[in-house]
Amino acid sequence: MTTPRPETLAKLTPVLTKRWLSPDAWKIDTYQKLDGYAALRKALKAHPDDLIQLVKDSGLRGRGGAGFPTGLKWGFIPQGDGKPHYLVVNADEGEPGTCKDLPLMTHDPHSLVEGVIIASYAIRANRAYIYIRGEAVHAARRLRNAVDEAYAKGFLGKNILGSGFDLDLVVHGGAGAYICGEETALLDSLEGFRGQPRLRPPFPATHGLYACPTVVNNVGTIASVPYIVLGGADWWKSMGTEKSSGPMIYSLSGRIANPGQYECGLGITLRELIELAGGMQPGHNLRFWTPGGSSTPLLTAEHLDVPLDFEGVAGAGSILGTTATQIFSDQDCPVYATYRWLEFYHHESCGKCTPCREGNYWMVRVYRRILAGQGTHEDLDTLLDTCDNILGRSFCGLGDGATSPVTSSLQYFKQDYLDYIEGRTAPKLSEKTLVGAH
Repeated sequence: MTTPRPETLAKLTPVLTKRWLSPDAWKIDTYQKLDGYAALRKALKAHPDDLIQLVKDSGLRGRGGAGFPTGLKWGFIPQGDGKPHYLVVNADEGEPGTCKDLPLMTHDPHSLVEGVIIASYAIRANRAYIYIRGEAVHAARRLRNAVDEAYAKGFLGKNILGSGFDLDLVVHGGAGAYICGEETALLDSLEGFRGQPRLRPPFPATHGLYACPTVVNNVGTIASVPYIVLGGADWWKSMGTEKSSGPMIYSLSGRIANPGQYECGLGITLRELIELAGGMQPGHNLRFWTPGGSSTPLLTAEHLDVPLDFEGVAGAGSILGTTATQIFSDQDCPVYATYRWLEFYHHESCGKCTPCREGNYWMVRVYRRILAGQGTHEDLDTLLDTCDNILGRSFCGLGDGATSPVTSSLQYFKQDYLDYIEGRTAPKLSEKTLVGAH
């Protein structure tokens, strides 16, 4: 294990993670001792439009993967329309390798609750929902306890802190479907329907929850709001890069000495993150990695110095996504890794559209053939042709994301596929997996 250099350690910028190691960090008394709810008091003295402008000025972009400007999204909500407005927090963290929202809700749930109250005040919403995965039992328990504490202290409910602003907050447990991470499928699920994406337009800003104006934001996005209110837009922009401002929690997993969450300014490189994580595991050399979860195109050791911000990763041909940085070594097989990811996407496809439902089904079977030593050269063309028929043609981003590891692994590691097909690599799967695969 290597020790990070002082200049690399200085890249750590604990903002959203700064309370995580405090004793009883999830309790409201601890939170209030550490600036908790000070931002709410400040925000309630400001005009809602001024808060929206502050978030715009900060350059905060969505932390859920797409990176859409948060203040701009809030500004889309029509005002004076006579309809109820809603804030919905997407806490359905289901991307393989992603683990930044769950520890935040477990260790510092009040930062999310406070962010919800401020954001709801800004968009004039009197009811908010946090949609969390049903499997996240511990995080949900902490979150519900935080909501109860906030009600007891007068931070939720009627006439919050004497401001005249009312807000009710509901923590809703989903059934654990990855598709519900897509915002419109989440809204359908929240309304009690089967979680499937909606046709857009109309967009949630005007026709969201119960066909009313709705803002849907990620946990990390909303939890950032209190810090921006207290610190100001310029302070927030002092971290990160010009177009990708602020800190980001990078979830590092795989062949490194110390997997975990590392909060740094956007624009840090994988080389620096690996150094912060104590280096690669002994005997392992970096071969490929995901910058933002399994739905983002793979990158290789040649991309160690790519800035991990929205523009830098896009320039390298991938997507920053959820900053779920899965690290694989020369002892890992990109073909097998892609197969396991595809199994996930095939299983989690809601089945609403043909390209995703059928395409992932058949690609899984092609991968099983290849990994069982019965693949053909034509299978590689079939995979690329199938991806071409899924990408841009599926109803939502799940189908598009499923193609990313396939096309990128074929781009960088075609020889690995050929080694299975031409018999130089021993089969990883038995013939039993081929039942129904032809």
